[in-house]
Amino acid sequence: MDIRNLTLETEEISIRGRTLKIFLPAKLEEIFQGDPFLEVEKFPFWAKIWESSLVLADYVATIEPPKKILELRAGLGVPSLVAASIGHKVLATDYEELPLEFIKLSAKENNLLVETKILDWRNPNLSEKFDLIIGSEVVFRKSLFDPLLEIFKNYLEDEGEVILAHPSERKRVLIPFLYSAQKYFKVLTSIRKFKSKEETAEIILNRLLKIK
Repeated sequence: MDIRNLTLETEEISIRGRTLKIFLPAKLEEIFQGDPFLEVEKFPFWAKIWESSLVLADYVATIEPPKKILELRAGLGVPSLVAASIGHKVLATDYEELPLEFIKLSAKENNLLVETKILDWRNPNLSEKFDLIIGSEVVFRKSLFDPLLEIFKNYLEDEGEVILAHPSERKRVLIPFLYSAQKYFKVLTSIRKFKSKEETAEIILNRLLKIK
């Protein structure tokens, strides 16, 4: 699918005094024609700016640059773009090309440098380690627990950390994942409140530190 054939819109976000313009699809039907209830795995959840990504971006904005950052399942790449805006070196990844095209467009619009790459967690084509590995709503299926943990173990610097953000509704799948992660990482958990015009969302923020 060619992004040039899609109807686009922009949304402005403000994180700790920095305002960025984010490109996203204006018409969902242009990128998905199926039944979202019958084809959940194919539904483009990435096509929206979710509260978890904003909470993650806000946290990353507090980390002094420069750090090498890997974002997993980046979607529209809000945390990556915010990180790049304060001087971090960022690689944004996803399992398909289209969301990465939106990240490239947003990076160009905001005069930012963000590298992008398609990444299959089961067969990661990464050649370097990172100071930070970040992800919002990346824990969603038990079958991906092991591939995700392998990425954390193999591509995180010894002094680095993993930072994850998930809505509290994901506790059912998140807690078993964190339990598995405790074999290799010290897990720190905090709760962040995100207020929007409609409601207040509760976001679970986790930091994973390598056990030495």
